Amino acid sequence: MAVRKIVKIDEERCNGCGLCIPQCAEGALQIINGKARLIDEKFCDGLGACLGECPQDAITIEEKEAEAFDEETVHEHLLHTRKVKEGRPHPEAQSHFGGCPSAMVLQLKKEGKPIFEDSRQSAKSPSMLGQWPVQLKLVPTNAPYFQGADLLIVADCIPFAYADFHRDFLKGKAVVVGCPKLDDPRFYVEKLSQILSESSIRSMTIAHMEVPCCFGLSNIVQEALRRSGKSVPVEEVTITIGGEKKEAA
Repeated sequence: MAVRKIVKIDEERCNGCGLCIPQCAEGALQIINGKARLIDEKFCDGLGACLGECPQDAITIEEKEAEAFDEETVHEHLLHTRKVKEGRPHPEAQSHFGGCPSAMVLQLKKEGKPIFEDSRQSAKSPSMLGQWPVQLKLVPTNAPYFQGADLLIVADCIPFAYADFHRDFLKGKAVVVGCPKLDDPRFYVEKLSQILSESSIRSMTIAHMEVPCCFGLSNIVQEALRRSGKSVPVEEVTITIGGEKKEAA
């Protein structure tokens, strides 16, 4: 083994947020037992594309004896990851191959037709989700589903409280999900401003609960718009704890 540059993860600092995962084009990082880990030295090119995405500064580059970067093995790894995602695992891939499903970028196609399990049952509404991931912490700022999109910024309690969330809010929209109380609003502002700067967002809808802390989403969106310098129409919707849409005053 030769001495070369390779990523090093400080597990004491890492909080398992997963922001580094989509930034690694080689799929070298995974969240395992709540921590980001380098799954194979051969997958890491040592260039450090993941460094700037860690809010905890848990990732650095070190020089040490390590297996050489193997582009062919990386290709097999990524091929297997894609096939696992599609439900078609690569028969020759090693068992540890595979990226983190929570951060794998997907653009989903929806037919928009009801699904019938049998003639005796009522029609089931299809999912209107058109992308993955959805968490604001995990979405890449330059994801293709943001281009020319109507963006829904939604508090993570909304889909539980509002029964017709998919039909009334999600259909035809890109979505980011978060909680302004439990997460760092400064990070949300920065992430949203980057999305706005890098994508041609057509409109934004903010959906939040009626509880006071949830209204912070509105401030986050307005500050992100200010920082990005973009002018985008914004609609705000409030949902009551009882699961009703609150009419504007």
